Amino acid sequence: MSDLFLHRCAGIDDPDQLADRLREALCSLPHGSLPLQAGCEQGGLVDDSDLSVSILALTRSAEQTTARVGVFFNEIVGGCSCHDDPVRANAYCMLEMVIRNADGNTRIRVLPD
Repeated sequence: MSDLFLHRCAGIDDPDQLADRLREALCSLPHGSLPLQAGCEQGGLVDDSDLSVSILALTRSAEQTTARVGVFFNEIVGGCSCHDDPVRANAYCMLEMVIRNADGNTRIRVLPD
């Protein structure tokens, strides 16, 4: 993950462009890379095949970039309908990302609602 952020976001000073690049980087991560299970409210499974990412806040210092990110995804809940077919439910999770500018090392934590 660190290479992805380092290559996409390194050297960008414009906050809007940085937010766009960060959003692109998050959407291109392999499935299961983000800790979205915390956003599942019905005990289902995360379906992150169609993420919608919003950069809510972005700050940058010489050492690190910190982003507050809202992620919309689908939760797959099994056994909820008449025939026990899985049902998709909309889910949301807020994350805080701290990216070390020097090497792109990224720490992600789930924020409470």
